[in-house]
Amino acid sequence: MTQDELKQAVARAAIEYVVDGEIIGVGTGSTANFFIDELAKIQHRIKGAVASSEATAARLRGHGIAVFDMNEVESIAVYVDGADEITASGAMIKGGGAALTREKIVASVSRRFVCIADGSKLVDVLGRFPLPVEVLPMARAAVARALAKLGGEPRLRLAANGVDAFITDNGGMILDVAGLRIEDPRALECEINQIPGVIAVGLFARRGADVCLLGTADGVRKLTF
Repeated sequence: MTQDELKQAVARAAIEYVVDGEIIGVGTGSTANFFIDELAKIQHRIKGAVASSEATAARLRGHGIAVFDMNEVESIAVYVDGADEITASGAMIKGGGAALTREKIVASVSRRFVCIADGSKLVDVLGRFPLPVEVLPMARAAVARALAKLGGEPRLRLAANGVDAFITDNGGMILDVAGLRIEDPRALECEINQIPGVIAVGLFARRGADVCLLGTADGVRKLTF
């Protein structure tokens, strides 16, 4: 199976976690896009969705799915999103799609977090995928120095033109931190969050996944945490 076929398989499997009559949280990225396309087929069963990015909101609306502002809802039945890496304990690195801050907000108010990913994203230790950290533009250099002291190699994410800094939906910049071996993701998440100028770090350990659906050549593998 191709990687896209694996992603499509887990997107279909995630539909069984959709709660009828509720608002669904939807993540950002290629795997989440497959889920949106599957969700469109049963949109009559849900009240609508909360999106973790402007791109996701546009795709949802393109399918005719009502999009709610986060301030309009008190809780979300289930949040479905992908991951760049995930461990057997449910801790994740997210943010390859630059939506880590809004993804954290949606996850924080969701009663269940379902991660959907192809099997290659399951790792023993987080850190091979560069850790995204969203920062205030004025703090970019200061935060980069602090991250370097933690043993990482921070690099500013660039826009598609390869020259300008990539700007998030929140007006922040992203530092992608390579060279980390994250043995204690909860502790590192807390430590990076305390650096002045950090908006959010792409470690999802304090609020990790409750369920992970992994696409493999032998079918969808389910992990629960």
